[in-house]
Amino acid sequence: MSVDLALEAHELARGRTGREIPGVAVHRETYPHATVTTVRVLDERAETIMGKPRGTYVTIEAPAMRENNRQAHREIVRTVGAQLASLLRIGEDAQVLLVGLGNWHATPDSLGPKVVDYSLVTRHLYRYAPQELKGGMRPVCAIAPGVLGTTGIETSEIIRGLVEKIQPDLIIAIDALAAQNVNRIATTIQMADTGIQPGSGVGTMPRVGITRETMGTEVIAVGVPTVVRADTIAREALQHYLMRQATIANRPYQPPNREFVDEVVEGVLAPFGGHLMVTPKEIDELIENTARILAGGIAAALHRSLTAEEYCLYLQ
Repeated sequence: MSVDLALEAHELARGRTGREIPGVAVHRETYPHATVTTVRVLDERAETIMGKPRGTYVTIEAPAMRENNRQAHREIVRTVGAQLASLLRIGEDAQVLLVGLGNWHATPDSLGPKVVDYSLVTRHLYRYAPQELKGGMRPVCAIAPGVLGTTGIETSEIIRGLVEKIQPDLIIAIDALAAQNVNRIATTIQMADTGIQPGSGVGTMPRVGITRETMGTEVIAVGVPTVVRADTIAREALQHYLMRQATIANRPYQPPNREFVDEVVEGVLAPFGGHLMVTPKEIDELIENTARILAGGIAAALHRSLTAEEYCLYLQ
């Protein structure tokens, strides 16, 4: 099973082996309203075990993202900006292309386009209004290319065409992810310097990735889980039920046979082809909050000299 979050891939790999994963370095830091875990996949063996390409994965766990707490959101924006800035390998005048992946018409998949909608774009100012520019701002452009099902065009083809035309120094691709844990929906942000594989977490057909190899320029992927696979929830519910039954009967808990669990879960989900995804009923509000936080954090990383007030002014 494909796992979008490197942090979850690491947890699953450790669970299988019962020890630390060779070739994987993990570092944890605590900030106001957030815990930041950096997972570095260092070699080919680690790639195989983790199921993740070599690179750096920064995960920000911030439960306050789901709360109506603007002060906490501002602190999370600062953390996102600082962590994203640590991944940048570009000059102060480098051109950046923001790509909002996903489908405007499917709320759980609309995060990327929403972030683009709230993002600060400045590339046009360099040509048409240079007098409006403040020092320390990078030329930034953005696009939400839609999805294959509505455009008939591979997203990678659209982006590659743009790259050939405008030649950005960096692509930042924003996408909705799938998590293994319901608690990570709209509370966890992952940033990676490895690029992104559209649709990998929801089990769609293999697609051309948005990576340095396919695009010919640096790519940073930013994502937030907005869905959890139903089979994951079903397996966890079944396990909790059996544990509870063992407690009530005052007998030792025996983990169920994996084949038995798979048979039960797959039977229940058969009408959906095994690809049913679950999202919270308040996903509209969660996407809105998350998009604003990501857009603010990206702006903070790319335009280091802007204050919050100046940022709002440029958005107008």
